[in-house]
Amino acid sequence: MDYSRVQQENCIACGLCQLKAPHLFDYDAEGIAYFKPDHNQSVTPIPDSERTAFKAAYQQCPTHAIQHQKGPFQICNTNKNA
Repeated sequence: MDYSRVQQENCIACGLCQLKAPHLFDYDAEGIAYFKPDHNQSVTPIPDSERTAFKAAYQQCPTHAIQHQKGPFQICNTNKNA
């Protein structure tokens, strides 16, 4: 299974990820993107039904802030506002 998160310190709030994958990405109060299914905690897999949308957002992110890997990320917290 593939997992995702947004490396928020690299996000420039351009809006492309939410435009390309509105079910997967949203913005915090400061306009910084996060992975919506688990509020950027990297514990929820990308739904199969959203793979195409995810790929479009991932490939078009201008700062490469969107990350993905085959398993959950080994981090405590990627949400700077949590």
